[in-house]
Amino acid sequence: MSRPSVIDYVRGHHLLDDKVVVVTAAAGAGIGSAAAKRCLEEGARVVISDWHERRLGETLDKLAAEHGANVAATPCDVTDEDQVQALLDTAVRTFGRLDVMINNAGLGGTKSVLEMTDDEWSRVLDVTLNGTFRCTRAALKRLVEQGDGGAVVNNASVVGWRSQAGQAHYAAAKAAVMALTRCAAADVAPHGIRVNAVAPSLAMHPFLAKVTDEQLLAELTGREAFGRAAQPWEVANAMVFLASDYASYLTGEVLSVSSQHP
Repeated sequence: MSRPSVIDYVRGHHLLDDKVVVVTAAAGAGIGSAAAKRCLEEGARVVISDWHERRLGETLDKLAAEHGANVAATPCDVTDEDQVQALLDTAVRTFGRLDVMINNAGLGGTKSVLEMTDDEWSRVLDVTLNGTFRCTRAALKRLVEQGDGGAVVNNASVVGWRSQAGQAHYAAAKAAVMALTRCAAADVAPHGIRVNAVAPSLAMHPFLAKVTDEQLLAELTGREAFGRAAQPWEVANAMVFLASDYASYLTGEVLSVSSQHP
């Protein structure tokens, strides 16, 4: 099946007008930068972040060329609590408030549990799970203080539901992100705040294509109903929906952006 063009998606319908959105791991050409771009196209003001400062600056330049002062950037390592707080401080200082937190930061890798070290296990969980927790906690505290709702959108993965060799650390982290999403949603529902997640399978971009074995890519693509990988903007569209008021009665949900689900 042929891949859709970016002109095929629906854009510019003001789904996020006047909302302030923060996106982690937004540098480069993956889901994070696609989410930032789609949020801007839907009328949001966006703060992007990433630990890689050069790539973050390049992404900011590209987005600002089209969206001007509606986008800002600040480096953030989600394993560092002080940097997480500084990221949200930047959003409030620059745009006056916070409405949506999109937690996209994650770290993968392939290693059998027979060979995986404690450090390899801990590093993946600290970025993918603990980083999501730190950002979720920080964002929810700000949203509760503001007192007028808001949304958190986490990036999980279908490997949180199914097995894949060499992915024990990443799968464990993503399954925990799903559980974190459900429980955090229950905690803040009385405040009118929603917490949801997307679960992509394979979202293809140039860096992923470069570092992933061709045989594995073919195997993963073959599992999909459409016979192809998703494009990052297709995952971003699901994030935009969950961030928007169209998802006003959805919380604690994990939306599969894939034909793979329980």
